[in-house]
Amino acid sequence: MPIEIIPLERLLLIFIPTIAIVWLMYRWGLPYRKASYAIVRMLVQLMLIGYALVMIFGSESSLLVLGVLLIMVLASSWISLNTLIDDHPLMGGRSSLYPLALISIGIGGGLTLILVTQLVLRLDPWYYPRYMVPLAGMIFATAMTSISLAAERLQSELQQGASYDEGRTAAYRTALIPIVNSMFAVGLVSLPGMMTGQILSGVSPFIAARYQIMVMGMLFCASGISSAIFLMLLKKRVQPPVSS
Repeated sequence: MPIEIIPLERLLLIFIPTIAIVWLMYRWGLPYRKASYAIVRMLVQLMLIGYALVMIFGSESSLLVLGVLLIMVLASSWISLNTLIDDHPLMGGRSSLYPLALISIGIGGGLTLILVTQLVLRLDPWYYPRYMVPLAGMIFATAMTSISLAAERLQSELQQGASYDEGRTAAYRTALIPIVNSMFAVGLVSLPGMMTGQILSGVSPFIAARYQIMVMGMLFCASGISSAIFLMLLKKRVQPPVSS
């Protein structure tokens, strides 16, 4: 059975419960405006990226692909700090932490992307957009989420009077919760997006499983390396040097 193109009127049905959830957030005094903005932004971004990917996938320019990757890193680094309170007395504000997030995602996500595309998949050409861009998106998004969780938890621990070492341990554990839970559930509770997409497109489940193993491994690496680097870079900021 070929993949069906979803008619627009049927696609809109998914927004019936979405609107109900936003209304519930409003009734319970939760930030429904932020959720509404996120939904609208998601729609605009996905519609635009659909057109952009057609151009990118048809391109033979490595510079274009590198430009896309750079935008991903810059954007994910900024978004990763969304959960922080500005001008924290020990950690500083979002702007001052941005370089640390940028370095962390750049190194953790970049090394993982190189490992997967150049050593595991051995792309030819090395920048093959149809593989490089989606994989980079998954890697940088996972690194972004892990840093966001780590930063928020560390800030919370410091506000409660914990030392840097105590806060770092709690923050790193929190950063890894989503990917560790996903690894427990994959194949038992859920079939992840890549595996589901490949199966729906007719790929053998055995082949799809190998790709999914690669994906789970790369997401664990990106999450663990990026959040660890971020927390280590924060050490001098939140723990003043001992005076002699």
